[in-house]
Amino acid sequence: MTRLTVNGAEVVVTSDGDTPLLTVLRDELGLVGSRFGCGQGLCGACFVRLGDAVVPSCQTPLWQAEGQAVTTVEGLAGGEGPHPVQAAILERQAAQCGFCIAGIVVRAAALLDSEPGPDSARVAEALERNLCRCGSQQRIVEAVVAAGGGHG
Repeated sequence: MTRLTVNGAEVVVTSDGDTPLLTVLRDELGLVGSRFGCGQGLCGACFVRLGDAVVPSCQTPLWQAEGQAVTTVEGLAGGEGPHPVQAAILERQAAQCGFCIAGIVVRAAALLDSEPGPDSARVAEALERNLCRCGSQQRIVEAVVAAGGGHG
C-alpha cells in the first residue's frame, strides 16, 4: 500500500510501486482527466504536477510519487470555480477534441504559478512538449496569455 496526496486529499492505493502513476490515477482513483497518449512521456496528454514539477504520469512510477503532492487537472479548480486557465480556455472555446487539453491545462497552470503574465512566445515555448492533433494551439496559447493577465 502506498500513501499519496492527490489533489489535496490523502489517499491509500494498493497498486504495485512500479505501476505508472497514470494507471493508478485513472484505474484506482477514478481520475480520468489525464489521458494515455503516446505512453512514452512525449505527447503531454498525461501531464500532472508532482510537487513543483510537471511530469508525464505514464512514465512516472507510483513509488516516485510517494510523499509528494500530485495535482491532476481535476485538482486545479478551487471552491470558487475553475482555475483561470480552465476558465479562459472555456471562455474562448480554445479546445477542440479534449484529448490533450488536460495535460496542457496542468502545464499552463504550472507556468502561471512560476511566471505570472507570460507573453504568447513564452506560453508557446512552455507548451512545446504538448502535442495537439486538432490544431487549436494558437487559441490555447491566447487563452493562457489571457488567464495570466497578459495581452500577447
